[in-house]
Amino acid sequence: MELDTRDDTAARLAAPAIVTLPAEVDLGNAGEAGARLRAALRPGAAVVIADLSATTFADSSAVRVLLTALGAADATAAELRLVIPAPAVLRILQVLGFDGMFRIYPSLDAALAPGLFAQQQGRRPL
Repeated sequence: MELDTRDDTAARLAAPAIVTLPAEVDLGNAGEAGARLRAALRPGAAVVIADLSATTFADSSAVRVLLTALGAADATAAELRLVIPAPAVLRILQVLGFDGMFRIYPSLDAALAPGLFAQQQGRRPL
């Protein structure tokens, strides 16, 4: 009996990909964080979760990485979800006016829950 891997591949791509970001995302490591997000946003990926649960500091380099990932998600028809429990990290998106562009969840469990409403004021085009 031959194993049909097409269904397995489809199931893998349908399951959310979770990219865990470090405690600090800044100029020093933003390139690596961006590369990991781009790799997860491959064609066929339905949902990618950028897990910033451990992130307590993010600078404008981190915002650029997230905006680039959002553009890649749009280009591949994927959904990008952000997990941001830290008020300081959420604040940089709010101050810059980008928080309304993302689906933002307070925890990884919330981001994984089907049908749970995300904080989103309406996406604006890039």
